[in-house]
Amino acid sequence: MAVGLARYHFPGKGLYQGASYLPLIIPDIAMAVATLVFLAAVAIPLSLWTIVSAHVVFCLAYVALVVSTRLADLDPHLEEAALDLGATPIEAFIQVLLPQLMPGIISGCLLAFVLSMDDFLIASFTAGSGANTLPMEIFSRIRTGVKPDINALSVILILASGFLALFGEYLRIQGEGKRLKN
Repeated sequence: MAVGLARYHFPGKGLYQGASYLPLIIPDIAMAVATLVFLAAVAIPLSLWTIVSAHVVFCLAYVALVVSTRLADLDPHLEEAALDLGATPIEAFIQVLLPQLMPGIISGCLLAFVLSMDDFLIASFTAGSGANTLPMEIFSRIRTGVKPDINALSVILILASGFLALFGEYLRIQGEGKRLKN
């Protein structure tokens, strides 16, 4: 989506771009209600798949924003050089553009994971019977008081988040080292 919006011109591009970034500015409660109304209007039964699809729609704008900022910093002449040297457009995308976008893609995915993991409203509005996410389970358990299992889970989540942040920093440093060598 980010590459298409940055590189190509098509009718309705401005409208599509504006609509694709709406999840960034619309409050979660409004997104949750709108998603529930849409699913009811189309008669899609609530399940784990409706939670997943709602979170994909919600997080796609964040990933696209992160990737598009990375794309703005890239040299467009590298992809043109690959095309001049005989690469097909798909080969130029996979072998030249995609590796340069990978830090932005990984950052966007980590941001989407954190946002999705934290989101209670959209999950609770789009969950069917039997579908339960971790935030919904935690919320249902703390109604009666915080128990040791919730404390332990919180510590695990904090440690896992710290590990992911350190791993992302390691990948960033490795990427900078490779760029400096080249």
